[in-house]
Amino acid sequence: MTARHSAWPDGEVDSERPELRETPDAMPSLISVENQLPEDLHRAMRHFIEEHPHWDQYRLVQAAIAGFLFQQGCKDPSVVRYYLSASVA
Repeated sequence: MTARHSAWPDGEVDSERPELRETPDAMPSLISVENQLPEDLHRAMRHFIEEHPHWDQYRLVQAAIAGFLFQQGCKDPSVVRYYLSASVA
């Protein structure tokens, strides 16, 4: 009898379980980003979030990136959607 592994330590998925290679359409792809901010920019971000409790640091950074890309001419529909949703809120 052999053991069946669903995933190896290096992240490779066992070829006997191809369903583990696919991402369901309902799950958005998220990528974690680490960044260092100047203290005054961080302070301004924290102040904004305190004044707008329906925002958080993740939403603010997403809106900032989408806004920058849109202003630079990016017409990707997903970027435009993030830009427009941030400008309405």
